[in-house]
Amino acid sequence: MTTKETLKKYFGYDSFRGGQEELTSSILSGKDVLGIMPTGAGKSICFQLPAIMLEGITLVVSPLISLMQDQVRALIQSGIPAAYINSSLTYRQVEAALYNAKNGKYKLIYVAPERLLTPDFLTFARSVKISMLTVDEAHCISQWGQDFRPSYAEIPEFINQLEERPIVSAFTATATKRVREDILSLLKLQNPTVLVTGFNRENLYFEVQEPSNKMQALFDFLHENRDKSGIVYCFTRKTVEEVCEEINHQGHSALRYHAGLGDRERHQNQEDFLFDKVQIMVATNAFGMGIDKSNVGFVVHYNMPKDIESYYQEAGRAGRDGSEATCLMLYSGKDVVMNKWLIENAKDTLSVDEETATKLKERDYRRLRDMTFYARTTDCLRGYILRYFGESPKPHCGNCSNCGTKFETIDITKESQKILSCIARTGERFGAGVIIDVLKGSQSKRIKELEFDKLSTYNISQEDVHTLHSMIEFLVQQDYLHRDDGQYAILSFSSKSQNVLKGKVSLEMKLPKEVKSKVKENAKTRKSGTAILPPDREELFNSLKILRKQIADVQGVPPFVIFYDKALIEMCVQLPESEKQFLDISGVGDAKLAKYGERFLQIIKEYKKEKSIKTEPIMSKSVGQKSRKDNLKSLILPSEDVLKKIEIVEKPSQITFIAQAINLVMAEHECSTVSPIKISEWLMSQGYLKISEQEGKRTKIPSEKGLRFGISQEKREREKAKYSVNLYPSSMQEFIIEHICDILEFQTREKSKK
Repeated sequence: MTTKETLKKYFGYDSFRGGQEELTSSILSGKDVLGIMPTGAGKSICFQLPAIMLEGITLVVSPLISLMQDQVRALIQSGIPAAYINSSLTYRQVEAALYNAKNGKYKLIYVAPERLLTPDFLTFARSVKISMLTVDEAHCISQWGQDFRPSYAEIPEFINQLEERPIVSAFTATATKRVREDILSLLKLQNPTVLVTGFNRENLYFEVQEPSNKMQALFDFLHENRDKSGIVYCFTRKTVEEVCEEINHQGHSALRYHAGLGDRERHQNQEDFLFDKVQIMVATNAFGMGIDKSNVGFVVHYNMPKDIESYYQEAGRAGRDGSEATCLMLYSGKDVVMNKWLIENAKDTLSVDEETATKLKERDYRRLRDMTFYARTTDCLRGYILRYFGESPKPHCGNCSNCGTKFETIDITKESQKILSCIARTGERFGAGVIIDVLKGSQSKRIKELEFDKLSTYNISQEDVHTLHSMIEFLVQQDYLHRDDGQYAILSFSSKSQNVLKGKVSLEMKLPKEVKSKVKENAKTRKSGTAILPPDREELFNSLKILRKQIADVQGVPPFVIFYDKALIEMCVQLPESEKQFLDISGVGDAKLAKYGERFLQIIKEYKKEKSIKTEPIMSKSVGQKSRKDNLKSLILPSEDVLKKIEIVEKPSQITFIAQAINLVMAEHECSTVSPIKISEWLMSQGYLKISEQEGKRTKIPSEKGLRFGISQEKREREKAKYSVNLYPSSMQEFIIEHICDILEFQTREKSKK
């Protein structure tokens, strides 16, 4: 079989995703590889698929028991023989697994790094043909990574002990340039293919809040997301206990997870979460690495993590199946203080020499500073993360809280002079808290003992505390102030400070002009990747979920191992009638068709009969352009090269002008043209516009989702008649162009209805 035939047969996918084919081909040609791919991008297939096709066994080094169990369950469901060897097995179970492996029963064996150099495993490894050694979560080998594990350092020694060196492949979701270099060097990868596919997760919505009451903010969010499964991360065991108890009191179902619990309770709670028996997991960062639960709809950080790497890895556990998901951080200044305490008391610096310990601490303070900047930035949150990992994103993503908040630019020169003057008069010896207390005229005992109430800068600011914090953060970020990375975050002058004090520069910064409830509203239609569940198919979706749960319970596996939500949604959209059509569903391979096809097809058949559905199934974007052309033969769809020629203007434009720019290029290349009215109707079908009735007139106006993407309204007057027009920013123009094939198909279907 070819790689694509193997991909379809075992995994149910018709085509590779970005980077998968290149990495797979490199492995099959005998090359080492390093793949840096974001969570949800399909890293596992990059080594699982070649493992099936290579002669012999593939060993997968994995850091967590839960990760091994999830992946082995999924492989077995797909008809791929696999096993894991770790501390959860008894000696006899390990013995049996190794015996079966020697006799060619498995293609993949997942193993904990601690077991590699044990005599029994080493004897086994030398007695069989190991075609590939895969290092999953490869960042764990680097001392400069966020999850350094000393046991990973044993991997190179294990490779050296083998009779014949296998192909070595390494994969991780988050790795800075230094960590990537460590992986290449420490694993001694030979002339490897190195592929960084990009870190962007378009389906994730990022938001930062700085609420006065975190618990209430959390409750408000959970109320808006009552039907979704999610994770709430907390700093400490105590906070986990408190938050979990309060969530349950609010009527949600939540369980806890932290290192202070017994192994049995931790394991049971994790299983209940994976098996959809409980909605929410409240946990420390001890939970989650490698958890393959596909339907996590949100990740909330109740406290700010210590670095961007940790945050993005943890947030990335949402939306693994491509569905829209929310990543919310509830920030407070106390989080910074706690993180600094953790840095000062870090255990990973106890086993290294003093010089290395100092460097690690400096590294951690730099990372904390970058994390704090993220929490306080007014720029695009997604862009901030992507720039941190070395990418060059667009300035406006349209899918984060900052891109959806209206800001105003204000002059802060005078207020900055007050701040700098106060820092100078207090001797450049204090952090932001003391400086703000002085500026606001605090009556605290400490301020009076220091006699700061006698300073000329005492009680001279009319700004609120939150705004002053934002201004100080801005001055630090723009290098007009220096903040010590130590525990007390002392503020002092930089080389640029005097320019502000002497009035040689003017400073402007963005502040929120309109702060609404920025939490993303519940979508009325479910989205999974590119497939949208129509509202009238919710009943069928629920029936398929019930069947999936019944099968999963009988087999003792999580429901998502049977089928992802994405596959169920596609079934509802496509309404397959035959086994051949069922195989067209993303994620359905030969093994799952044989096991489950008949039962799922029967439910779909009964649903169509009950609803008297005789029409052709609604088309999904995921069908692909070739299939779209077959079904809509009258359309001549543009290629990507044609779309690149369409002009995007920086100035927000009306839909008429956008359509003109599109059709000018389309006509030139003999492609179908689009009506501006149909573009508006399509945007309304996607939730970016809505109907408003005013004075008996029905007009299309931006929805909350549209406003977040930057669509605005402008009032105009012509011949004394007042009216409003919708204006679409460059990011929305680009979005429309990217989806022009879908809009053309929508236009054709609407015409055919008439």
